[in-house]
Amino acid sequence: MKFIINRDHFVSGLQKVQNIVGTRANMPVLNNVRVEAEADNIILTTSNLEIGMRCKIKTETNNSTGAITLPVKKLLTIVKVLPNIEVILETFDSDQAKITSGGSLFRIMGINEEQFPELPTITDGKSFTVPQNDILRMIKSVSYAQSNDENRKMLNGVYFNFADNQLTLVATDGKRLGLISKEIEVLKEKEGSFILPAKTAVELERLLGHEGNVTISFNGKHVAFDIDIGLQAQESGFAANFYLISKIVESNYPNYKQVIPNEVIHRVKLDREFLLESLLRVSLVTNDKQNSITLKISKNLLEVTAFSVELGESHESMAIDFDKVNVELVFNPQFLIDPLKSLSNDEIFFEFKDEISPGLFKTNDSFLCVIMPLRLT
Repeated sequence: MKFIINRDHFVSGLQKVQNIVGTRANMPVLNNVRVEAEADNIILTTSNLEIGMRCKIKTETNNSTGAITLPVKKLLTIVKVLPNIEVILETFDSDQAKITSGGSLFRIMGINEEQFPELPTITDGKSFTVPQNDILRMIKSVSYAQSNDENRKMLNGVYFNFADNQLTLVATDGKRLGLISKEIEVLKEKEGSFILPAKTAVELERLLGHEGNVTISFNGKHVAFDIDIGLQAQESGFAANFYLISKIVESNYPNYKQVIPNEVIHRVKLDREFLLESLLRVSLVTNDKQNSITLKISKNLLEVTAFSVELGESHESMAIDFDKVNVELVFNPQFLIDPLKSLSNDEIFFEFKDEISPGLFKTNDSFLCVIMPLRLT
């Protein structure tokens, strides 16, 4: 196998696929990236047996086809520092690769590509195509609410539900819940759902964000995301296709709808960025022992306060359109900050019933976040 590839394109592909490689792989070959040359593409593949990723990079000059696996982190380190934009990679029967660029030459030992596990394929599942930017926005809107409790694995991920002509994403840790929906065509026979593991959600976020679509395919065991990055999306001319496949969390997601309050009495319109900045400033005096923030809502005024014995107190106020009862609501500051950070809307709504009931952030585009209050003694 021998091919010529643009150094920066090679680096971009390796940077994406290297995140899949675990730090304590049971099989030495799982520390490697499978490098394959075909007629017009270089294909980079990594796997940790839970998640796999394939990156197909467009190239112009492949003198021969073939494949080898090479240590991905070392390969990336080398390619990054090569002096010329043109990189030549050539392999030999001894599972050795020679990399040349300008006056630089490296020889790296690899492992035979036949030892590398094949990525699973989904041939019997359901499939939907959605704009990349929509999926990225939706994941960011809820992923902060995932749980990391190993005893509740069904909450350690983002729930995708295709039903009722909607795609709905949900995440919750039992103390807060993020939900966002988007209208898409879902035929009755194609309805279905899965729980995307937290690590896979992180990798998916890294891949998304370009013009074009992502195709989501899933069955009872795996979910795959087929993502195309065209030339128009990259000024550098980097054109690639990414294929991310992952095991799903094999569990039933809890009935999240029963967590969403049916009755709210009060609704306040707020400037998201102004509120976020106020919360960030006020929370500077909180600590692990006294990690709470108070929202005092009165006629035409919202006051945000925090206090800790060790650090002192802080106070912010802002004018609001509200002329009903006075109320004080106490929350974990991070639970308020996280959803506000994830959104781009200028205008949000805060809804509540009383001091002991959940608070809700909402937007006009099918997003809501339920936040449980703190009960201080």
